[in-house]
Amino acid sequence: MHRRSSRDRPVANPGPQGLACFAGAWRLSRHITDNHVGQTGHAEGRMILSPDGASLVYDERTTLRLPGAPPLQGTRSYRWHAAAGGVAVRFVDGRAFHAIALDTARPEDVHLCGADRYAVRYDFADWPVWCVTWVVTGPRKDYRMETLFARDGSVDP
Repeated sequence: MHRRSSRDRPVANPGPQGLACFAGAWRLSRHITDNHVGQTGHAEGRMILSPDGASLVYDERTTLRLPGAPPLQGTRSYRWHAAAGGVAVRFVDGRAFHAIALDTARPEDVHLCGADRYAVRYDFADWPVWCVTWVVTGPRKDYRMETLFARDGSVDP
């Protein structure tokens, strides 16, 4: 019987090991299912996490396509900070948004905003390709948004 050495064994994907692992440019593809209005949409774009002191600035630019409507340009910005066990995501004005635990391949968190509930799940199992899924519910909200990120090798900002 042949015994496999440790170098022959597959190594589990460790995923991101800290805030610095996210720095750089990422392509993104987003699928949105809005159950409240019965509509689906798709966005494509780019996200850059740029160093700014001890944090990273998240800057996203997308083009959203909805059935029967012209394409819409969108932007999002956040600040990511190193935190115990992971990353603290904050709005640009400094308010807390959610946390990303890096000790698991599929961290989850919840952000409450008034009567609305934003539940997020990250999936780092295929790192450096990763997915973020938001399920948002509230009196006037009921949607699911799945975004796939992959490193962007282009050089233009």
